[in-house]
Order: sequence, then structure tokens, then C-alpha cells
Amino acid sequence: MISLTDKSGIENFAKELQALGVEILSTGGTAKKMRDHGIQVKDVAEFTGFPEMLDGRVKTLHPLVHGGILAQRNNPAHLDQMQKHGLKPIDLVAVNLYAFDKAVAEPGCTLAHAIENIDIGGPTMLRAAAKNFHDITVLVDPADYAAVLAEIRETGNTTLKTRFRLAVKVFQLTSGYDTAIAAWLGRVDVEVDSYFS
Repeated sequence: MISLTDKSGIENFAKELQALGVEILSTGGTAKKMRDHGIQVKDVAEFTGFPEMLDGRVKTLHPLVHGGILAQRNNPAHLDQMQKHGLKPIDLVAVNLYAFDKAVAEPGCTLAHAIENIDIGGPTMLRAAAKNFHDITVLVDPADYAAVLAEIRETGNTTLKTRFRLAVKVFQLTSGYDTAIAAWLGRVDVEVDSYFS
């Protein structure tokens, strides 16, 4: 699963993954950018059978996505449920988040604009993948692409040590992200009722 706001380095990373036989799932602009570079991508909407909806607020929040990320590969009950419900494993998640800090730094940023720049699906996928680091490689930083590719090329997977290090990075990121949102909302001087009118 690759769904990125910061798409730097994605072309080479995705091409390498494709060359290694990895099927790539993606959304919106990320999928378009990869296709523009000749990379085969399956849209999440095709994977789940549900379109993006509610102005893009709902794209990846689906059991086929989160079941594929959260299922423990060494748990027979999980494997049985995966088979029963048609879940496919998602072994790598590369996601970064809507740039909330950048959005609220814009002059005249409104509450409505800030709210629409709070990422929901991204942190949810990241936290799920980080929680299941035993089985999942999770990436939030393009600087980690090369090392992950090197490990996959060498052994067919990443090491548990690498997966744990990357999971810690996720929780550091999502913690900071939530802190930034809470801090901005806590100091903004706005008539909340006007947001809903």
C-alpha cells in the first residue's frame, strides 16, 4: 500500500518494488504519479470494491485494507478468518500524512480548511501497520526507502529489527501530528458555530 502526500523518491521505490514482483495498491494522486512513470498500480477502490467517497474522506477505511494489515501471519485463527472473508495480506505500507502544519500556516487559514487537512485514513493505516510490525514493514520517510529495498533484495523481506525501528518512527510521527492538531485547534480564535452554518 502506497499513499503519499510527499511523493519524493516514489518513482524509483515503486519501480524497484514492481521489479521484485510486488503488487502495488494506491490511491488518487499517488496512483496517478506512479502510472505516469509506467508503474502498474491497483486502485484501492478496485481492491475493496468500494469507490472513494465523501469528497475523498473515505478511501482506505475498509476491512479488506485493515484486515490485510492487522492480520497476524503466525496466528492460525487470523489466517482462517482471512481465508473465510477473502482478505489478502498487505505486507508493506508506505504512507505519509496530509500536511496539516503547512495548511494552517497559510495566511487566513479557516477552521474548515484546517479540518479538511486532518488526515484520518493515513494515521489509521500507519498505526495498524506499526502495531503489527512483526509482519508489516511501515514507511513514513523517503529516506528509509533505499535501506528497505536493499533488505528485500537480499532476503525477500525486511528484518524484524528494521520493522520495529520503522514502527517506532510511525508512533513518533502520529504523536507529533496529533499534538500539532490539538495545539492549533486549542489556540485558534474562531466561532465554532459558524463552521457548521
